[in-house]
Parts: sequence; C-alpha cells; structure tokens
Amino acid sequence: MKKLLISLFAGAAALNAAAVTPLWMRYASISPDGKEIAFAYKGDLYKVNSAGGDAVRLTSNESMETAPVWSNDGKQIAFASNRYGNYDVFVMPSNGGAAKRLTFNSANEMPSAFTADDKAVLFSAALFDPAESVLAPEGVLSELYSINIADGNIKQLLATPAELVSLTKDGKKFVYQDAKGFENQWRKHHTSSVTRDIWEYDCITKKHTNLTNIGGEDRNPVYSSDEKSFFFLSERNGQSMNVYQASLANPKDLKAVTDFKKHPVRFLSISNNDLLCYTYDGEIYTQKVGEKPVKVSVNLVNDEQNSRKTLNLSSGISSAAVSPDGKQVAFVIRGEVFVTSVDYATTKRITTTETGEAGVDFGKDNRSLVYSAERGGNWEIYRAKISRTDDLNFPNATIIDEERLTPNDGKDRTNPQLSPDGKKLAFIENEMKLMVMDLESKKITQVTDGSMWYYDNFNYSWSPDGKWFALEIIGNGHAPYSDVAIVKADGSQKPVNITNSGYFNADPKWVLGGNAIMFVTDRYGMRSHASWGSLNDIMFAFVNKDAYDKYRLNKEDYELLKELEKEQAKAKKDEEKKSDKKDKKDSKDGSDDESANKDITVELEDIQDRIVRVTGYSSLISDAVVDKDGENLLYLSSTGEGFDLWKIDLRERDNKLTKKLGSSPAFMMLDDKGDNLFIVSGSSIQKMGVVGEKLEKVSFRAKMEVDLAKEREYMYNHVCRQEERLFYRADMHGVNWKEMTKAYRKFLPHINNNEDFAELLSELLGELNVSHTGGRYRSTAGGDATANLGLLYDWSYSGKGLKVSEIIEKGPFDRSTTKVKAGDIIEKINGQEISTMTDFFRLMNNLRGQKTLVSFYNAADGSRWDEVVKPISNGAFGSLLYNRWVKGRAEDVKKWSNGRLGYVHIETMNDESFRTIYADILGKYNKCEGIVIDTRFNGGGRLHEDIEVLFSGEKYLTQEFKGRETCDMPSRRWNKPSIMVQCEANYSNAHGTPWVYKYKGLGKLVGAPVPGTMTSVSWETLQDNSLIFGIPVIGYKTAEGNYLENSQLEPDIYVLNSPEEVVKGEDAQLRAAVNELLKEIDSKK
Repeated sequence: MKKLLISLFAGAAALNAAAVTPLWMRYASISPDGKEIAFAYKGDLYKVNSAGGDAVRLTSNESMETAPVWSNDGKQIAFASNRYGNYDVFVMPSNGGAAKRLTFNSANEMPSAFTADDKAVLFSAALFDPAESVLAPEGVLSELYSINIADGNIKQLLATPAELVSLTKDGKKFVYQDAKGFENQWRKHHTSSVTRDIWEYDCITKKHTNLTNIGGEDRNPVYSSDEKSFFFLSERNGQSMNVYQASLANPKDLKAVTDFKKHPVRFLSISNNDLLCYTYDGEIYTQKVGEKPVKVSVNLVNDEQNSRKTLNLSSGISSAAVSPDGKQVAFVIRGEVFVTSVDYATTKRITTTETGEAGVDFGKDNRSLVYSAERGGNWEIYRAKISRTDDLNFPNATIIDEERLTPNDGKDRTNPQLSPDGKKLAFIENEMKLMVMDLESKKITQVTDGSMWYYDNFNYSWSPDGKWFALEIIGNGHAPYSDVAIVKADGSQKPVNITNSGYFNADPKWVLGGNAIMFVTDRYGMRSHASWGSLNDIMFAFVNKDAYDKYRLNKEDYELLKELEKEQAKAKKDEEKKSDKKDKKDSKDGSDDESANKDITVELEDIQDRIVRVTGYSSLISDAVVDKDGENLLYLSSTGEGFDLWKIDLRERDNKLTKKLGSSPAFMMLDDKGDNLFIVSGSSIQKMGVVGEKLEKVSFRAKMEVDLAKEREYMYNHVCRQEERLFYRADMHGVNWKEMTKAYRKFLPHINNNEDFAELLSELLGELNVSHTGGRYRSTAGGDATANLGLLYDWSYSGKGLKVSEIIEKGPFDRSTTKVKAGDIIEKINGQEISTMTDFFRLMNNLRGQKTLVSFYNAADGSRWDEVVKPISNGAFGSLLYNRWVKGRAEDVKKWSNGRLGYVHIETMNDESFRTIYADILGKYNKCEGIVIDTRFNGGGRLHEDIEVLFSGEKYLTQEFKGRETCDMPSRRWNKPSIMVQCEANYSNAHGTPWVYKYKGLGKLVGAPVPGTMTSVSWETLQDNSLIFGIPVIGYKTAEGNYLENSQLEPDIYVLNSPEEVVKGEDAQLRAAVNELLKEIDSKK
C-alpha cells in the first residue's frame, strides 16, 4: 500500500520516514501565476513551489493519477485517474480536497486544458465519430471534447485528433499536437510522416493550420503570454527533444530555447508571465526565455520503505512437469518454481528469488527438479532436491537443497530436459546449440553446433532409449520455417533433416515406444499462405520400416499380429526359463524393464517416405500425446471458441470430441505409466484418467511474497539483456547500450507501479529509434464497461437527450421491428431521463448484453415510444463501424468511377483479410476494369508476398466454351490494373506490402508517405505477465543493402486528407487514386 506522506504530516505518522529527492517526476504543469508546479510521482499528484521546496501531496489513492492541468484562475486542477478501471477526467481544488469525477465512459479520457471561462475541461478520447466523417474508426484517432464541470454536459469540439491543447485567453483559437498512427509515443529520433505536428485551430472559421510540418517530432505546444508566438518541444535538426519558440505569423521563424544533448525534454507548460516549466532526465526545470534553465529542488517525505507484497497467484503458468509417479506437478508462475500435490491443494514454493526461473523438469526419483534460472546476468541450470529422506514429496518437504549444475561462464543455458534414465541432462546453450551433460562427471557434450538455428529456443525431445534427439532446425536457410531433424545424443553426427519442406514443421516428440516422431505442420492447413492464418495437422514420421508397416495394418490384421507376437514372446520366455538363461522375476516388471532398456531401431534411409498425416482435417492445435498402448492420439484442437480435447483411434482412424474444454492454449503430459493425462494452461491444471476419461481439477495455492522493487530491477536488467542479444542489428542503431541502460536504471528506486515501469521501458527502448518496441502494461483491474446502442449521434444538438444521426448496420436497432430513425431523440435509459446535466455514458455502464429500455421522442410528430434492446460492447461497435467505413469507401469508388472500379481494404496483413479481398476482387469486382487497394490504418502482419502474387497477374490464356469466354488465365490472380492507397498510419508489414507493390511495378502508390517500420518483432511477456516489451528481431534489407526500417516509403502521388474535409465526408486520397487509375486505364484504350 502506498504511503507517501507530505512533510506537513510527517510527525508520528511517519516515524521511519526519510526526506528524499525524487526522480522520474512526470507530467509537470506550472500554475498560471507561475508560483506552483503540479506533477506526477509514484502514481500520485503533488505540487511544489516553483522556486523549489517541500512537495505537497494532492492525491492518495491506490489508483494512478496523472496529467494535471491548471484552471486559468489557478483554483482547480483537472487530472486523469484510473480509479474505475480506465482513465477518467477528475477535477479537484488546487489546494487539495475531494476530487469530482467528470467522465464516465470506459474509454480513456485525458484532460489537456480548461476553457477560457474555467467552466469546462477539454479532453481527448476515442468515443464517437460524426456520421459524415470518413476518418477510419481507429482507437488511436481520438476526438476532442469539452465537459461542463457543473452539469457534466459533453460537447464534441473536433472529430479529428487534437492532443495537449493550449487555448488563447479569449478561447477563440487553440494550438494542439496531432496524432496520425500507431507508433509508441515515447519513440525518439525518428523522422517520418507519423511524427506529430503542431497545428492551430480557429474556432470561428473552423480552419486548421499546420505550424510545423517537418519530418521529426513536434509536440506539446503552448502560447506565449502575448499570443504572438508559441513554444513547443521538437527533435528537429537531429537533436534531442528541446524547447523551441516560433512566431505564429511566420512559424518558420523559430529559435531553440534549450540545448539539452542526451535525453529528451518532456511535459512543457507555461505561466502567464512566460515562465516555462518542463522535465528533463526525471527532474523539473523552469526557465525564462533568454536565461538558463533552473532545476527545481523538490523534497518530499517518503515512508515507503517496504516494497514486499504477498501474492496469491492463479494464472500465468509458463511451464510445467509431472512427476514420474503422477502424484506431483511442478510449474513455473511469476518466474518462480512451485510443486503441488495432485490429490491435495498442498503447494510448495521451491525457489525464492526475484529473478526468473523457467523450463522445469522432474527427476526420475520424484524427489528432484531441474530448471533454468537467470541469475548473475545469464541463464544457468539448477537442481533442487528434497533433503530429508522422511519427506516424501516436494509439497510436504521441510528442507530443499539447490545446486547449480552448469558452469558459471557467461553462457545462457535453458530448456533443461533429463534423459529417460535420469543420468544425463540436455539443455540449449545460447539459444542455438543442443548440449548434454553427464550428471555424474559433469562433462558437457555438444550435440549440435548452432548452425541450424538463429534465435529463440527450439523444441527438442529425448528418444525413450536416451540415444537420440528429435529437434527443430532451420535446415535449408528458410527461416522462420522450421524442419524436424533427428540427431544422435552423443553428438557424433550432424542432424538429419527428416521433413525437408518449405512449411512449418515443429514440436517433435517421440511416440509409439520410440518408433515414430510426432510433429505438427501447416503443410495441409496453409490456406492462403498468409501469416497468422495457417492451421495445423499432426504427423507421424516412422523411424523404422517395421513400425511403419504395422501402422498401416487394418484393425483385424493388427490384432492378429499382436496376438502372434504375444504368443511368440511367451514361447521365448518359456524357452529361456527352461534354459536357465533368465533370473526368476515378476513377469510384468521384467517386461517393463526390457521395454525401457530396448534400443530403438532408427532407419534414416527413405524416412521421408514414412511420414503420414494423422489428423483428418486441419485445425489450430495446441498440443498432442499418444497413449501408452499406442492406440489413441489425444490432442487439443480449436475449431471455434477455445481448445477442446479430441481423440483419434489410430487403428480405426475415427476422430471424436472427448472433452469440451473451451480453454486457452495448453500443453499436455502423461505420467510415466501413461495412466493419467495432465492438461496445463496458463491458469489451470487438470487431470484425466486415460481409461474412464474422468476430468478433475488439480488445485494449487501459489502463494508467494515478492519484493516488487527487486523484481522490477531484475525485469529491467532482463529487458536490457534481451534487447541487446536479439536486436536485429549488432550496432544497436549506433546507441551505446551499456551507457544508455545505466542512465535509465537510476530511476528504478523512484518507480512503484507497473504503469510507470512500462513508461520507463518505453523511454529506454525509444532511444533505439526503432519500431515494434517499448513497454506495455495490461491492467487486470476491473472497472466500468460502457455498453453501446449501435447508434451515431448528432453532437451539434444541444437539447435534452441524444439526437440519433444514424443506425449502424447489424447493431442492436438494425431490425425490422424498430421505429427508430435519424433525427429521433433518446430521452431515457431504463427510465432515467437524459437531461443536459446527465452523463449518457454513465447510464450505459455495465449494460452489455442486458435487456435495456430505451425511450424515444420524435419531434416531428410528437410521438413517444419505448424499445428494448441488448446493448453491445464498444469493441463490437468498433467492428461494425469498420465494416461501415469499408462499405462507404467502396460506394464512393463505385460512384466516382461510374462502376468501372472495385475497392478493397486490407484490414490486417493476415489470412482473414486476404481471404476477404480475394473473394471480392475475383468475385463481385471480377468484371471491373481496375481495383483500388486500400492499405491505410493497417497495423501489419505478414502478407506482402501474397499481395504481390495476387496482384501480379498477366493474362496468358482465355478459357472458352463454344466461342464463349468463360475465364481468363491466370484465374487466381488479378490480371487488370490496380492502384494502392497508403497513409502515415501504415505500420510494419503495411509498410512492406506497398514497398513490394511499388518495387515490383504492380501499380502506383497514392496518399501520404509511409514510415519505415518493416521489421519482425518478438513480443515478450515478463514474469509479471501484466508487462510486455518488444524486440525487433528481423530486419529486411534491399538488394542495395539498405534496411527498410527507418526508410520512409514515398507515394507516387502525394495527397493528404485535411482535417477540415475528412470530417465532412471528403476522402481526397481515395478520390485521387480513383482519378489516377481511370486515367491510366483510359490511356491504354
């Protein structure tokens, strides 16, 4: 619990308190009279005298309070708080006191200014676009609103993004920063079309004027006191973010106010007497123009000495292992190893560190565990053992001994797996090499040399006899598509590629007593060859011909063969007894021992001819096992909502649903006897008897005490290491990474929450000037969820209630029985009147899926009536708006071209989007003369190769029947002219796709330049799984040796959509594309 006490109340309430000088002070805002500064620190708001001194805390909540904004008279402060799950706007007295909640929508709302009369607060949020707007319905494109402090009345001021507003004294104009796309806001040093510009808006003429318009970042504008110039933050001239001043009459007439070199200036504000305030390197500065910056000395009393917290964890399991006897399950959660009893909820924490552990495996004695741990700056393998012989299992053990197995030589060693006899340990070294350690001698043998892998650990498995491995490789220089290989465990031979295909082949496991290798492939499920869309199948590769021949037998012949082998074995055993060649022993135990020690026959010749498809249809597959008798395949498959357990009789080939689970992706394990199947997902452990198929929950109590400060320090160091190890360029974009990570590490003691920590990671990773990175925090806290009626509203209406401007297709009111039409007024929700003092969104909170009474009024005829609907979520409404937007753009293209051209929008670079545009261009648009391909606001994926093929068709044949043309060839490609539309919000593969389109000469590009963001990313979840960060691991280099990353793609025809026109329904970019394509088509006639 946070206890940051102001100095006024130190005394007895803070006996252990100590004065501290805070760092990582953010969102500084100076008062209009220039005497005080409000700022955010450790999740609360403070204020301090602008000359320095003791800080006074203004808020004291478990929630995050941020973005303080002063009223013009200095008596109030508006701010954002996530007290109710999302960020809402609050207002409070500037001297402290109770805060009043102003906004109630579950979208995030951020305040930026008070109106000139201080009666309302301006804020940005993505709530509703006007019906006339043709701006894409994207969450990153917010609108600007004002909300009356007294009565809560909301007005939409702008339907285009306007952030960090600064108003003139009369309120007739304001300057703001725009927002164009998806890039992390803390990225630094980039010069591209997505960077922010400063605009001025005239509230009388409704005109927007771009004041900066350069390739770098310009943000956070504020007017000077005489309103003849403005100050802003900029990265121009290749420098760090600094303060600049520019004339409003001639914005190109500007000068630098600050000259900081290493880190960015953030959070600019200004007083009425032109005293500037900002933060630099975590501290607050003030500055008069023409004078040097003055650091504000801030003191506060902090009694937050104890950062330890007790956690009861129920989700976030990252790996697990079942003990051989099936009585214990070991698992890793929050980076710690636990073991729980299968039959009881007794759970033991095995490791007690703030650093990360991963990849657990059970020893054959049921009394030992191996796992990897990142301690001292690298990953090593450790073993935990039950110390006392009287302690029968881990959950009830009193003393557990731990030892490091691998040498501490700076190498990373992960993914440990014990051999079937428990005498050897396999692991992966530096993510690429497979190694084996003899546990008695500690001798390490290299099995693979790393030449067949690139980054990120691969999957592998021991053969039952411990003499072979099956593993994933990149066998033919075709990353990321992996093959399955087999290699001797003694390292005497190179891996043998047994799949040799251009598809994904992964997750190999030995099955059928070691006579086959099971793996998954998308060979039959790669429907469109688009990313994220492939489905999988389970395959068997038989390692010897005898097993392959047996598998192909029908049930009758196989049963006869088993009976014959049984009789032959019995006869052989009787003969051995007579000859006294075998000691007397229990026949069942003898059979098991013989089976366990039996060497596997591996016949590599023609092994590719012994690969069979086991599943009858492709699906999303999470994991699979084969039962102990080799009779059935059990696998987790998703064909709809969640993963379910399916079973295939390997002899009859019939497939049936065994258990309807609807679970998240999970992995499966059998105990050594094969009697019990364990299904482990991120939040549950379940056990099912293979015979009887009774499914039971395995309860666990993962309770742990963690020092959150030390854990954050570990996670910070982990991020720094991972970024350096996996970054796609060895030069780290010229950044001295060791020095930079040290510079940001000093802020860790001043961060006590994950939102600030994610922002710290974003600031650090932003120094790399690269896309696909930054830290992200995913809150798990509950809160308000605003439901949606599926309507658009007239924001110019000022009377009681809400005026409907459009009923969205497929929304709750899109039904034959409704009387609602555009122009009707919503008067009540569930009987509660919507007055000018009622927040409509507050009435809609938490109503999704519930029957809701909506009362309407028709002003034209005076009629009133009620209708009952079930509101939908804002996410569902967003999908409907997207479909509406695409339909509207298609109608525009049809109208402007008189039906000659078709239109498709690629929403995401994935399989679903590919199938949508494929169906349209070769379906309803097949007879059109050309096609307009819209890629705007596409966040990426992997589709550039498929788009290239789809639109590269050149007619070479015509199919005919008795003189009638039936189809052109090629028939699965577009053989006519096309044109592509792009904008600043294209990201990742939505940069790569138009680049390929232009490079291959498939057509022209129309619109705005696209930022150079073509890299592939690895998003890694930290051990606190509310935190993730990105590593761009793969770069894309042209034949000339240039990376696409940070190489902006210019259009052939440069067109920008102006904020004035786009809200009126004019899409200049799309219109230009239509005109250009028609001109091209007509020129060839």
